[in-house]
Amino acid sequence: MRLARLALRPPVSQEDLSGRLTAKGVQITQNGISKLETRQRYLMDYEVAAIAKALRVSVDWLYGESKKSPISLNSPNLEMN
Repeated sequence: MRLARLALRPPVSQEDLSGRLTAKGVQITQNGISKLETRQRYLMDYEVAAIAKALRVSVDWLYGESKKSPISLNSPNLEMN
């Protein structure tokens, strides 16, 4: 998740990701995202789907099942709606 956050242009902060998730109805604080990235917190299935959409990556990629980098990580100036 951290790799996807930082690969976006401009990079997405933990606080920004938290805001994007809140806009989608998923409440994960900046502290919660930090714990996710350090494997101190588990994810619910609906949280995984929301994070994948917010970061424009596949769920498979988040789980490490897809080795191919998502095209969106190479696109400049992506903006979440």
